[in-house]
Amino acid sequence: MAGSYTPLVPPRCLSDLGFDVPAGEAPRGSSSLLPPPNRGPIRTSIPLQPPTVAVDYASVTRSHRQMYWTVGPSTLHPAVSAHATLGAQLLGATVGRARQTLAAALAESWLLAGRIEFFDLREPARAADTWVRALQAAGEADDALLGAAILAHLAFIPGWSGNHEASNERMTAARAHARRGPASAEFLAWLDAVEAECEARCGNTRTALNLIAHGEDIIAAGSGHQPPEWMDWFTPTRLAAFKGDIQLKAGHLPQARETLLGVLDDLPDGDAKQRSVILGDLAAVEAAAGAPQAAVAYAMQALGLLETHWYATGLERIREVRRTLVPWQHEQYVRDLDDRLYGWGPVVSSLAN
Repeated sequence: MAGSYTPLVPPRCLSDLGFDVPAGEAPRGSSSLLPPPNRGPIRTSIPLQPPTVAVDYASVTRSHRQMYWTVGPSTLHPAVSAHATLGAQLLGATVGRARQTLAAALAESWLLAGRIEFFDLREPARAADTWVRALQAAGEADDALLGAAILAHLAFIPGWSGNHEASNERMTAARAHARRGPASAEFLAWLDAVEAECEARCGNTRTALNLIAHGEDIIAAGSGHQPPEWMDWFTPTRLAAFKGDIQLKAGHLPQARETLLGVLDDLPDGDAKQRSVILGDLAAVEAAAGAPQAAVAYAMQALGLLETHWYATGLERIREVRRTLVPWQHEQYVRDLDDRLYGWGPVVSSLAN
């Protein structure tokens, strides 16, 4: 465990972390995706804006962030992307504090767009490009915690594909950025949770469980700092959700069942996306425990949520469970699951989103 979350000196440019700046935009490691401030009479497509434009822009960013939990991804994503495009154009027409405020809100918008692409739409390559833009905007804003959050999100991409070296390097950079800002206990625990999930997906479940325990200790101790306003995706309950998934991957089925049932009880009623994931994990626990009917019951509940609150990550969980039910695939309850899983609703939703 020693050293699994001890940060090293981060690379100095984006290319060192394996980031590709979107094609046709700028060379790797460059910050030229963002326009320079409008400092004089040189004509630009947008005239110099008053300082209030940054506050106005940030208010829309905040609204999009709140909409994420209820508005479908195919509806919200175009609006968030268009808002980010507007922000990038406005950035060249602002100066001073307004430019810094606008850059931070722009980084948040691109972070949200990338979250939709990665978690809701399962388009990791697209999310990677978006998060590189977000990282550059966070640098323009000189917002260390935003930078740390974006880097940790970027670690998910190699982590979920089993690339331990790339994931670890990005987490190292995220932790280095977090040390530069007033990181709350929740923020530091979330970094542990992200690294833990990546470690578990790379087969290192013992390290992952140690990281979760470290995150629990951090939250218990507190830090005296409040989480950033934009960090609305993590709570102690979410840490327990990470823990239950990792216990499942480690084969600790009774512990995983207990943890996940606790999470299910503690989740807010409106958190349908996370609830579908937890139900999927509970289905996986029961399938691994040799209780296929219980597994199907949880999977059916998750599919019911996905019909009204689409979440590609939740559907992935159910598909993974279905693959483990092959020994019982001729049973009527599994056929009933197939009818629901491959019915018109889920199929159309997966294509539409």
